[in-house]
Amino acid sequence: MALLELKNLKKHFSVSRGTLHAVDDVTLSIEEKKTMGVVGESGCGKSTLGRTVLRMTEPTSGEIWYDGQEITYLKRKAARELRTKMQMIFQDPYSSIDPRMSITQTIEEPLKTFRLAKSKEDLRKRVWELMDLVGIATRYANTYPHELDGGRRQRVGIARALALDPKFIVCDEPVSALDVSIQAQVLNLLLELQKEKGLTYMFITHDLSVMRYISDDICVMYLGRIVEKCPSDELFKNTLHPYSKALLSAILAPNLNKKEERIILGGELSSPINPLPQCRFAPRCANAADECWDSEPELHDVGGGHFCACHQVIHLAENK
Repeated sequence: MALLELKNLKKHFSVSRGTLHAVDDVTLSIEEKKTMGVVGESGCGKSTLGRTVLRMTEPTSGEIWYDGQEITYLKRKAARELRTKMQMIFQDPYSSIDPRMSITQTIEEPLKTFRLAKSKEDLRKRVWELMDLVGIATRYANTYPHELDGGRRQRVGIARALALDPKFIVCDEPVSALDVSIQAQVLNLLLELQKEKGLTYMFITHDLSVMRYISDDICVMYLGRIVEKCPSDELFKNTLHPYSKALLSAILAPNLNKKEERIILGGELSSPINPLPQCRFAPRCANAADECWDSEPELHDVGGGHFCACHQVIHLAENK
C-alpha cells in the first residue's frame, strides 16, 4: 500500500528572468515501510521536492496524497497536525540545530510544542528514551552542538525527527557531511529504526553507492523532472537513461585493478528558467536525435515497472 503519492507535482519560483522550474510534473508513490531514493546532481530539484512534499514550501500545482488523504492545500490547523506524522532529517546537522540549545532542549522542543508530555518527569523520560534509541549516551544530555562531532549531531537531528513518532521521514542528504565511517553508522541506524518502527523514507542524495545500500526503489532527477524510476536492483542491473548511466559510471569501483568506463558529459547544462519544450538532457547527450530537440519525453513504463523518460529508450521498448 502506498503511504505517499505525488501526482503531477510542480514547484516553480518567479525570478527576474522568468519562471524557475525547480520541480516539474513529478509523479511517484512510496510504499509503506519502504525507502524511495531520489538521486541527482546538485540543482536537480531533489531537496525542493522533499520540502514541497512536507509542505515546507507550497506547491505550484499537482497533488500530494498521504495515507489516502490529499494534503496539498490543507488549512493551517490540519497542516500542523500533519507535522506529527511527517518529519525531516536535514543535511547539515550543525546548521539545523539551534547552537544556543542543549541536546536535551533540542530533542524536547517538539514534545513541548505539541504538548505531548504530561509532566517534566515524562518529558525527561521521553528525551532519554530517544537518546538511547539513536545511540547518544545520557552524559551528553546537557552538552551543546559545538561540543559534539558530526555523527552525534546528526543523531540528535534524528532523535528530534523521531520525537513526534512520525510514519514518514524525508532524509535530505543526511550523511553527505559526515566521514565515511560515520556515514555507515548513521545509515545502519536509519535501517534499524525503519525496521523497528515501521518507518517510510524519502532518501535524498547525490551518492548512488549510498542509494544502493539503503533504497528499495530509486528515481533519478534531472532539472526538476524524473528521468528514470524503478526498483533499486533493477537500476544497477539495467540502467536505461543516458544520464543515469553517467551517474553510475562516476561510482568508484572497489576493485582498483578493474577498469570501468567513465562517461564524461559534455555540452551545456540547460537552464531550468523558462525551459524549452525539448529533452532537458539533450544538450549533454551524445546520442540526441532531432526528436529530442523537438519534444520533451514523458516518463514511460518500458516493462516490469521500469520507467524512463527518453525517446530512444521508449522506441526500443515499443519495438520489442
